[in-house]
Amino acid sequence: MLNIPREYLLLFNAITDAEESLRRLQVSLMEAQRRAEELFIEEEDVPAHPTHHP
Repeated sequence: MLNIPREYLLLFNAITDAEESLRRLQVSLMEAQRRAEELFIEEEDVPAHPTHHP
């Protein structure tokens, strides 16, 4: 079995955890962007000043 020093294992695990955190953050930001774009499109579909004709 390969004997890897503890400091390298510690660093590897920290990097792996950081990568996973960044991946989750990317997914969250992409979802927020998608939702913001949907809201923007919905607001474009609604007239800013609806005209009332009795």
